[in-house]
Amino acid sequence: MKWKEKLYRNRWQLVVLAAVLLIQCFYISQKQGYHMDELLTFELGNAEYNPWIVPTQPVGRLAKFMQQEIYGDSVGETLENIKNTVVDVLQNRGESKILTYQADVYEQPVWITGEQFHDYITVGERDAFNYLSVYFNVKDDNHPPLYFMLVHTLSSVCRGKISPWMGCVYNLAAVMGCCILMFALGRLLAAYDITDKKSGEWWGLYSGLLYGCSSGAIATALFIRMYGVMTFLCMLTLYLHLKKWLGGRSHTGKDFACKNKLLILVTALGFWTQYFFLFYCLLLALVTCILLIRESRKREAFCYIRSMVLAAVVGVGVYPFGVKHILTSGRGVEAIGNLLGGLAGYGERLTAFGGILLQRVFGQKIPGLIVTVLLLLAGAVLGIRDRNRNREGRSQRSLGWLLVLPPVGYFLLAARMSPYMVDRYIMPVFPYVSMAVAGGLAYLSRRRGRLVCGFSLFAVLLLAVVNIFTYDGEYLYRGYSTQLRMSQEYAALPCICIYEGYGFYDNLLEFENYERTLLLKPSELAGRQDISELSEAIVLVKQSVSPEAWARVQEILADYGLEPVEFLIRGSGVYGDLLLHYTDERQEG
Repeated sequence: MKWKEKLYRNRWQLVVLAAVLLIQCFYISQKQGYHMDELLTFELGNAEYNPWIVPTQPVGRLAKFMQQEIYGDSVGETLENIKNTVVDVLQNRGESKILTYQADVYEQPVWITGEQFHDYITVGERDAFNYLSVYFNVKDDNHPPLYFMLVHTLSSVCRGKISPWMGCVYNLAAVMGCCILMFALGRLLAAYDITDKKSGEWWGLYSGLLYGCSSGAIATALFIRMYGVMTFLCMLTLYLHLKKWLGGRSHTGKDFACKNKLLILVTALGFWTQYFFLFYCLLLALVTCILLIRESRKREAFCYIRSMVLAAVVGVGVYPFGVKHILTSGRGVEAIGNLLGGLAGYGERLTAFGGILLQRVFGQKIPGLIVTVLLLLAGAVLGIRDRNRNREGRSQRSLGWLLVLPPVGYFLLAARMSPYMVDRYIMPVFPYVSMAVAGGLAYLSRRRGRLVCGFSLFAVLLLAVVNIFTYDGEYLYRGYSTQLRMSQEYAALPCICIYEGYGFYDNLLEFENYERTLLLKPSELAGRQDISELSEAIVLVKQSVSPEAWARVQEILADYGLEPVEFLIRGSGVYGDLLLHYTDERQEG
């Protein structure tokens, strides 16, 4: 039976995928809280035409227009309202009702109900599969819409709910997809005699195991943002390039002169996922063009450039706001400014990102790192010594440029342009480092017999096991369940959140439990009649509030007659929050 033969042939690949799946699912099941950006993912994906929670404007302009002017009591009435709006825009343009509509903006922060917070981050019956809303929400953000639309899709299926799985499932699929592409790359190189069949198989297996079990892959799966999907699209782009490159050289497959539709689609998808994808894509395209021209494959070079231009036209045509995001948004201007800043501070950034890279690929301070790097260097030395100078040798060197230069260039650009020195910006590099280490180990196994082969396998398994058991827990937010449970226990009470910056986005899940919440900066607390009327409240103080400001807040609350009954959280939570139960002692008296 064919399927039995396929199962047998891929038995070790299936074992690796099963191990990776179990490890990733275990860690996803341990996730309790969310990074602020992760909750923004749900908000941008699920808040209907209302991308930001603003304390002085709970309902956005377009959201208010949709509620009051578009939605009717029946589908027919709603369609009629849409038609009238379109006619109004065509006739009156800038003076049309939708473009002159005003939101309710208050001078001071207002109470926001738990139901409103719930609507912000979940999908209800009315706004399911509303991709136009997602498109609108992210146009004023610094990111493209694809990942948010994916999250919105699953949220539309699981309406009224939010859980880590609703975002992590896409990242899990991306990690698994990267492992499968590693298997395919090993076999692809073997099929075109770049390496022998056995070495190709081992390279793919080593790569998938090293990457899939690494703390980098765990972090990629856990962080509910677009970086996992971008990593997969970078890997898929590489695979498509190598397949066409090798096919064109051997004249046994498809080259860059024909059937580039999938390549165009993947390139556009990358642009719609994360703009950092352009670092990798443009570098890969540049290297590809240079190598094609160098080998006198000019027709392929012309067709390839045409395909990349078409991909750019499609990408920008569908999402023109991306150009604005890159060139004029706050993050875009900051990234370009970092790039133009020269080498000042670059060494420090390279060191920081290099440390993150090593930790995410090799785990926490393990001797296996030294052993593996030495094996990799030995493999590289042997490869340089043994390489031949014929046409096939030149082909392998060209292949090396395609494999090495784009991820190295991506790392250097990301280290220079990233707004923060955190792992998310270099997640696409993790699988390439794993492949490099696996390639060195596979090469040594082929050249140096059974003993080295056994040691190489032991080194891979050791790295995998150490990574699994030494993951630092980032993106799990263990302990947040206690804070969330407090909000459920005191759900009947109002909550006053004192914050600086935008830290309150960490606590959206809690706010949907409280009866209502008031988001205030310390300077906005005094002189409010609505607080003086409270007899009982929960006060949540963000870590960003300075001790001096917190002392002043306590004085103002005492002036309102509110005194703390008990500390529920004493800054020991995952966000460093203070959570207190306040009552009005005067009213009790």
